Amino acid sequence: MLSGLLCAVVSATTIVRAGTILDDQKPPASMTLPSSVATPPPSTRYGLFDLLDHRSAYGEGVFPEPFLVDDSDLETNEARLDWLHTSGNDQRGDMVTAEVEKGFGLLTLELEVPYERDVSGGEVTRGFDNIDVGARHPIYQYVSDNGFVDSTFGVGIEVGIPVNSSLSQNTELVPKVFNDLKLGDHFTLQSVFGYSMLYGPGDEGGVNTFEYGFVFGYTFQHKELPLPGVMQFIPMLELSGETQLNKADHGNNSLIGDLGFRVNLKPIGGIQPRLGAAFVFPVDRGARDDLHWGVITSLVFEY
Repeated sequence: MLSGLLCAVVSATTIVRAGTILDDQKPPASMTLPSSVATPPPSTRYGLFDLLDHRSAYGEGVFPEPFLVDDSDLETNEARLDWLHTSGNDQRGDMVTAEVEKGFGLLTLELEVPYERDVSGGEVTRGFDNIDVGARHPIYQYVSDNGFVDSTFGVGIEVGIPVNSSLSQNTELVPKVFNDLKLGDHFTLQSVFGYSMLYGPGDEGGVNTFEYGFVFGYTFQHKELPLPGVMQFIPMLELSGETQLNKADHGNNSLIGDLGFRVNLKPIGGIQPRLGAAFVFPVDRGARDDLHWGVITSLVFEY
């Protein structure tokens, strides 16, 4: 009887220890896999080497059309008419410019036809200036995780075709780079840098010039500034300059600015009008030699 009781105790101990061993072999809760593993969100990058970002506001009408500085945003279908009047040092000038822009994907092509009338010392000079043909395309975009910083870098080129008028004798070639920066919901900064090369007769033939421009904008939406019929009201400040790099005027700089606004109106059918006006002023001595003041008005139709 004692022998049978001893065998029962040993068997019970073995069962309990065996169960303990099995429990010890179970993986801890932290090591167990969930029933469904979370997948990372899809990438927003695209384009060559994934250099572009679908989240960018480039091409969505966020950046206002500049007055004096070259446009750098993507434009799908746009027609524009500008009038610039300047005065200074016994001379006056008027320039009317018609422009058409067409987008193909992220590529924007533009055609610009300016007509100019200048009065200096009682003599009047008038005629068409160079007909400008241009193209631009973004090459890299950065958008922060919260979307506050939205920056697009791009390249462009412009060719000025002479029409052999008194104002248009030389071919102009201008490769350029640009950046369109949006900070938050209101502030934008457009920067453009170009290298102008003139080819042709006369003193201006062979002149190389560094061109630069900055466009500051602050956009008020209709809900923030409820003006009748207005979708966005955008106060703007521009700086447009050039520095000659060779020949007799090597190193001479001319910097002008303008202060104005753009008003993007509500669409009329399939067309959205965008009106603009600005006061033009010289910033440095080089600009004051030719310009005392000026005004510019601009009418844009996006369709």
